[in-house]
Amino acid sequence: MVWRVRAEAPIDGDTLEDVLAPLGASLTLPREAYISEELFGWELEHFFERSWVCVGRSAGIGGTGEQIATRAGSEGVLLTRDDASTLHGFFNVCRHRGHELLPEGGTSRSRVVQCPYHGWVYRLDGRLQGAPGMPGLDPDAFGLVRVPAAEWRGWAFVNVSGDGVELTEHVGNLDQVVHDHEPERLVTAAAIDYDVGANWKVVHENYHECYHCSNIHPELCAVTPPDSGHDYEPTGIWVGGSMDLRPHAATMSLSGESGASPLRGLGAPKRRQVLYFGVVPNLLISLHPDYVVSYRLTPTAPDRTLVECRWLFSPEDAGRGGFDPGFAVDFWDLVNRQDWEAIESVQRGMASRGHRQGPLSTREGTVRDFEGIVARGYLTGTLRPKPADVPPVPASSRDR
Repeated sequence: MVWRVRAEAPIDGDTLEDVLAPLGASLTLPREAYISEELFGWELEHFFERSWVCVGRSAGIGGTGEQIATRAGSEGVLLTRDDASTLHGFFNVCRHRGHELLPEGGTSRSRVVQCPYHGWVYRLDGRLQGAPGMPGLDPDAFGLVRVPAAEWRGWAFVNVSGDGVELTEHVGNLDQVVHDHEPERLVTAAAIDYDVGANWKVVHENYHECYHCSNIHPELCAVTPPDSGHDYEPTGIWVGGSMDLRPHAATMSLSGESGASPLRGLGAPKRRQVLYFGVVPNLLISLHPDYVVSYRLTPTAPDRTLVECRWLFSPEDAGRGGFDPGFAVDFWDLVNRQDWEAIESVQRGMASRGHRQGPLSTREGTVRDFEGIVARGYLTGTLRPKPADVPPVPASSRDR
């Protein structure tokens, strides 16, 4: 497949020089990065279709015959699970006349994929099995068009263009960082979807700093010092850092008390920390001593993002009679809504003629890293890990 695309983004490259400056001298992304319809379309193509995008938890396509239709950028994608438990991805397009195989968001469980329009049938691995009234068609030549699909730590990913780096390179050393939390064995105990009136990058940026926490998150500050923790040095296309729990708090909840067991793989240090990571472009992961919260971002407009929030617990806790995840859900639903109100105000401010690029605090090092990934993506046409010749910023100057 040949992709003929405009590599450089439709944005003034001069405005990106200050974004890529060292922390302490860097400025935020320019206004058009958050409001331009043309740039938003470019991002869907270059960031969400030419890179690995999270399409949900692997458990959503858990058993043989499971099928789900989702979206990556502007493309519809069909995911299936075959007899060998292999995950497959395809464009959600019948090879006959182009009808969608499932409506977006639709699910099915069947030994075959069948187009509802003319009844063409495909195997779960995409090979054509039958076309009514059309004998003799080559089953390989008219199979479903593949989309690269892969799984990482319990999340499913697709790369629509097929020309992104390998998923292992995309997540880089984050795999080692989250290893002890074993997110792949956790199960979803609660879910809330939010329709947020802000650009997807504003959601990322807010998530990656606690400079704002003392002003809008009193409940969060009661269980974790807002200036605690440190940032990580990624080797993949991700950013993130840690925060410490206050001495009285066992986890992030309104009381600091936990209603779940500590995750089995954690040593003493990680039982006193909460870790926050963003896999660019659309997965945020918060790892606690006793549960994990994930946020999957689906941009729907320059100023609107669907945020799917999932609370994950150990199967032992989730399967326990009377288990209630409310201690975690109530806390983060409150904090999330505080954030949504703030970032929707940011989005409105971004739309003002009076908005200018602003300086970043040394407490916003992870925001700078995220914006650096975006700015380099604008200049090169795709998301790539930070170049090896970009020197790391000492952790002592990047405390959160």
